[in-house]
Amino acid sequence: MQQTKTLHTRKRIALVAHDHKKAEMLDWALYNKTVLSRHELYGTGTTGKLIEEKLDVPVRRLLSGPLGGDQQIGAMVAEGKLDVIIFFWDPMEALPHDPDIKALLRLGVVWNIPVACNRASADFLLTSPLMHQEYEVILPDYSQYLGRKV
Repeated sequence: MQQTKTLHTRKRIALVAHDHKKAEMLDWALYNKTVLSRHELYGTGTTGKLIEEKLDVPVRRLLSGPLGGDQQIGAMVAEGKLDVIIFFWDPMEALPHDPDIKALLRLGVVWNIPVACNRASADFLLTSPLMHQEYEVILPDYSQYLGRKV
């Protein structure tokens, strides 16, 4: 039997931006303040603080990405505590926590939640009619993986 999870009208959104993408994230967030303020926002370290100050809306702040914030968000995705990831990452800069970033993006795919990695995809995601209503996410069936012999 297929399992689903309901993403409620008020989504739980993780906002993450690398250093060279923070200004772009802030500009995007300010442009989308009305929509973002309807949702529950989470952010890593400095990004969360900057968005909270710029938009004057509460943001649940986690650790800085390199100090474990990306992993905290990944854990929240795996636990079903986040609905959307918006992660403006810099493809031109290698970072010491690249494995954490890849793991976070992978978990978004594993648990079938919307992930936007640049401004265009974030715009499409935020303006989707599905963003403003309940949505049933089909959860992947990992029973064969979990039941494998090790």
